[in-house]
Amino acid sequence: MRKTLKTLQGMRDRNEKIAVLTCYDSSFASLLENNGIDVLLVGDSLGMVLQGRDSTLAVTLEAMAYHTACVASGAAQAFIMADMPFGTSQISPRETFVHAAQLMSVGAHMVKIEGGEAMAETISFLTARGIPVCAHIGLTPQSVHQMGGYRVQGRSEQGAKNLLREARAVEKAGAGMVLLEAVPAVLATEVTAQLQVPTIGIGAGVNCSGQVLVLHDMLDIYPGKKARFVKNYMQGATSIGEAIRNYVREVKSSNFPLKEHSF
Repeated sequence: MRKTLKTLQGMRDRNEKIAVLTCYDSSFASLLENNGIDVLLVGDSLGMVLQGRDSTLAVTLEAMAYHTACVASGAAQAFIMADMPFGTSQISPRETFVHAAQLMSVGAHMVKIEGGEAMAETISFLTARGIPVCAHIGLTPQSVHQMGGYRVQGRSEQGAKNLLREARAVEKAGAGMVLLEAVPAVLATEVTAQLQVPTIGIGAGVNCSGQVLVLHDMLDIYPGKKARFVKNYMQGATSIGEAIRNYVREVKSSNFPLKEHSF
């Protein structure tokens, strides 16, 4: 049976961890869901791990639609979430809806939009018109140049207050899920406790409702520098399938991430 946003909300309410990995093609979509992954994130990370770029900024809507369609063709049960690439959501809500609708039409069940309070009006506009939204806050890679690099967010007292405010704002606007990236574990725990929707962490500690990693990082394929929150699941595994199952098991049992993978 296909997992839905209601399924994921139920998992959050039962304190059952949600296992998420990025995915970009049909073959991996089938492999991932058959080995226990709940959510497939068609990430704009494809710009780096597939296209060889140094950031996600050059990824186009056409590329995202193509890879979302590929993932959808191979996934019969997993929930599919697709990134809104740079420049497609930082515009008017109406234009953002048109772009999001393209991703939904090829198989996405939810779109992910980077940004907090500034995106509240857009999130409200989309969700009121039938497009579920995951809000991505904390470190937002599409704003890497404005942030001055890939830096942990919310470390100061004011920064923590700002992030909590952002989280409450996007939930109030209608976000059905919130992704927290590169946020201190203590702060992510507080955000998760205050929200009623699932939180998905990446470098945000073990107490989020679920965890996500970039597939090519956790399989030790991507040749670039790995972030602190990445764990190589191919180490000690005899197959890709076993590596994925090990990741799912550790997420579900709260054995990933450990302190060494958190801030």
